[in-house]
Parts: sequence; structure tokens; C-alpha cells
Amino acid sequence: MKRPAKLTKADRELIAAATAVIKERYRNDWQEVGAALRTRSGQIFTGVNLDAYLGRMAVCAEAVALGRAVVDLGDAGIDTIVAVRQPPPEEIDQDITVVSPCGACRELIFDYDPKARVIVPNPLASRGPTVVPIAELLPNKYQRGPER
Repeated sequence: MKRPAKLTKADRELIAAATAVIKERYRNDWQEVGAALRTRSGQIFTGVNLDAYLGRMAVCAEAVALGRAVVDLGDAGIDTIVAVRQPPPEEIDQDITVVSPCGACRELIFDYDPKARVIVPNPLASRGPTVVPIAELLPNKYQRGPER
């Protein structure tokens, strides 16, 4: 495993974009996660999770941000992606924090750009989030057929 990368100014701007979108669109029990994605061309796309009464119909914020990028630009590649969580009102700690992508999102991110960088929580929380390649989060990627 590589040493996690420190956040750049651009990484911190991406976290700020994800934080801003969830602050603006937060809805308790419906929208609690915001995401921001920077394409390889430098454009930023945001999204929030879309919850549903039927749980398996929910869509993650990362997928929404990626969908917006694909609709607007086509296959522009993912430079970096991040998701943040807004705690519900009953939680004592109300800090919005970086969260790791779920397994399905890891697969999706890798499918669209195997060289994508992902901002994730740092096990050494006092140092803040860190950046890792998506391949590190998904070391044994599912393949539909023979490896390409």
C-alpha cells in the first residue's frame, strides 16, 4: 500500500464544494451525503444522495455527481472525487466530514476511471482526510470478462 497523499489546495476546494452542496440540499433522512468530482479537464460536478422509501432504489451522491459529468461532458475522466456526510440533527457532533465511498461506488469510480484519486478519511484523524488511488480501495476489481 502506498503512502497516502497530502491534500492539495485543489483537493480542499473539492471538499468545500461537496460540503457546500450538502449544506444547501440537506434534508434529514433523504439527503445526507454530498459529493464533488473534478474531471481531468478541471471541471467540478456535485451531487447529493437520493434516498428512497425502497432502500435498494437509493442512489449515492458520487453516482449523481458522476452522472452529471457524463451528461455534460461525456467521458472526461475522473481526476478526484470526494463525499462528505452531514450528520442528522440528533447527533451531538454536527461537523460535516469526509466519508469513504461504498463498495458499489468504488466499482463505479474504477469503471469510469481506474486512475481516479479518492479523498477518504485518514485513520490518523488528527491529520485530516487523505488521497488514495481508487485501485487501492478496490484491490481485486470485478471484471466482466478477460482483463483488458
